[in-house]
Amino acid sequence: MGLMDILQHYANPGAANDPQAVPAHFDQVARNAPTEAVGSGVAEAFRSDRTPPFQQLVAQMFGRSNPQQRAGVLEHLLSSVAPGALAGLGGGAFAKMLGQGNAAAPQVSPAQAAQVTPEQVDQLAAQAQQHDPGVMEKIGAYYAAHPDLVKTLGTAALTVALASIAGRMRSK
Repeated sequence: MGLMDILQHYANPGAANDPQAVPAHFDQVARNAPTEAVGSGVAEAFRSDRTPPFQQLVAQMFGRSNPQQRAGVLEHLLSSVAPGALAGLGGGAFAKMLGQGNAAAPQVSPAQAAQVTPEQVDQLAAQAQQHDPGVMEKIGAYYAAHPDLVKTLGTAALTVALASIAGRMRSK
């Protein structure tokens, strides 16, 4: 199936999807569609009522990320939370990270990120969502560059993302 065929298929909300093919379709689209469209599609999967909550999805991908990817997502999440809200999160680990740099543009090393658990990221993502309505787009854009991690979210999330990407591509 070509890129446009895949997008046309997912643009049809009533289309039946082969669960085995969805990850391969997402991979093909993610590697060929504009990064902005892929990021918006991932953000739409975060917002969907057909997928687990945002913080759970982010924690899941964080758990499968390498140290550099973990550091990157933590920087995005930390920049979306007011420093005062971090005191009780992650056993104080997040407040310490911010204490070592610029709170507006936190810098997290891969070594620091390796000390953070997916459960702590779940808490941080929930706080980020409360403080920054645009955090889902930021994290979606970040993970658009890492489609192999997005594919770990499962068929429902990938189907929502593909439908959103198809809609964006068709409206251009």
